[in-house]
Amino acid sequence: MSSIKLYFNHLSGHAHRPWAMLKLLNIEFEEIVLDFFKGEHKAPEFLTLNPLGQLPVLVDGDTILRDSTAALVYLALQYDPDRRWLPSDPVLAAEVQQWLAISTREVFEGPGTARMVKIFNAPRDYDEAVKKTDELLNSLFETRLKENDWLVGNHPTIADVSNYGYIAAVTEGEVDLESYPNTYNWVKRLEAYPGFTAMPPAKHYLQ
Repeated sequence: MSSIKLYFNHLSGHAHRPWAMLKLLNIEFEEIVLDFFKGEHKAPEFLTLNPLGQLPVLVDGDTILRDSTAALVYLALQYDPDRRWLPSDPVLAAEVQQWLAISTREVFEGPGTARMVKIFNAPRDYDEAVKKTDELLNSLFETRLKENDWLVGNHPTIADVSNYGYIAAVTEGEVDLESYPNTYNWVKRLEAYPGFTAMPPAKHYLQ
């Protein structure tokens, strides 16, 4: 059995990041699915891995990573010797880091939050999340993807993997992604990329 374990939940856009990356790199790993609704991510045994009680957590031998983008960086450096997913060029690597930061803040606060309100009844401001989504996609993603297939460079990187999940699933937040054609085409392009695993529909995992 592989030494790599991924603690995750299929409903989480954060958890989708390392899950998709492991599959892209064709790495064997053990999937450990924790049930949000039963509070398994707050259980004492899990808190020894991540005191924050959040998913995902990637365990590779003695290495324990509790942040989704940190897991992407680790997997790209440790298991992708060709450095396709995290460029070695300083400028491109810095651009990737900028997009990783966007994925954990602005993408989560916009598309991610709109989805949370609609599928989890999260006590957040839905109208504000939709407004943030519109501003983010129009000002940043539509502009970048108008002339470029990918967020950084001329092939997909962990920047694309990291930003994909919550944007692809924003339709579950009742936002029409096709209103943002460049972003919509990018989502479909990534989903068609060999070895990529799409964000699964939430309805498959909600009772």
